[in-house]
Amino acid sequence: MLKLNIKNETSRLRAVVLGTAVNNGPTPNAEEAYDPKSLEHILAGTYPKEEDMVAEMEAVAQVLKKHDVEVFRPQMIEDCNQIFTRDIAFVIDDVLIKANILPDREKEVEAISYVLEQINPTKVITPPKAVHVEGGDVMLWKDHIFVGTYLGNDYRQQITARTNPEGVAYLKDLFPHKTVVGFDLVKSKTEPRDNALHLDCCFQPVGKDKAIIYKGGFRNERDYDYLVDLFGPENLFHITRDEMYDMNSNVFSIAEDVVVSEKNFTRLNTWLRQQGFTVEEVPYAEIAKQEGLLRCSTMPLIRD
Repeated sequence: MLKLNIKNETSRLRAVVLGTAVNNGPTPNAEEAYDPKSLEHILAGTYPKEEDMVAEMEAVAQVLKKHDVEVFRPQMIEDCNQIFTRDIAFVIDDVLIKANILPDREKEVEAISYVLEQINPTKVITPPKAVHVEGGDVMLWKDHIFVGTYLGNDYRQQITARTNPEGVAYLKDLFPHKTVVGFDLVKSKTEPRDNALHLDCCFQPVGKDKAIIYKGGFRNERDYDYLVDLFGPENLFHITRDEMYDMNSNVFSIAEDVVVSEKNFTRLNTWLRQQGFTVEEVPYAEIAKQEGLLRCSTMPLIRD
């Protein structure tokens, strides 16, 4: 049995589900795009090739194995994008919560059923249908659960809005001993530079007390100010609009002092090293074209 344990984003990682790009399917057409960045690359003819994405994910798998992390991969489904495992489920404490994801992605959950079968069934929860919550919007830090959401009246029309206010309320009910804070994120169906698809597209803690943040990802400046006050301005690395577009906040922590990052994130990686982190650099620029990066393609199951 797998004894789930996730209390934060950065403790020593022991087991994780890493997505797969094998048999990813043909390049989608414009109508099939889930997000504006994929749409941009579909229209430009620069959508990533399967073999390039497979190679990028393999580089991450090797880094995880080097650090003695147990790596699970989804079973292969033909012609299916199975890269972003963070979307389909996430762990808080010792509970795995399945996301109510876009209906045509439900088979992605079936592809990790062999992992779910190793978990105590009382610890696997499916929220009610009205509750929308995806793992990219859920972040743990000390006694906090940070949750990205969207409070605009056009929630139903925004395919990039993945976690609704009911999702925030659901987590508050499920974890009454934690401080659950919702953050209203900027969404756009057409401009990826102004679209925080999930909270991890504009914010993520690293180490014990630091975080990467993009001020422009928050619709309400009070939400941004809350994080600045909580972490302290000296502990925050502010990224630019273009760095947010390149997914600089979507790195992944293997331990409090080890971060997996994209090799082209020069400014961020320099700062991380200055703060004492070991930075494991990998190529991930092709996968980034689908508006997801390292955190999106990993679903941690056990941390120390």
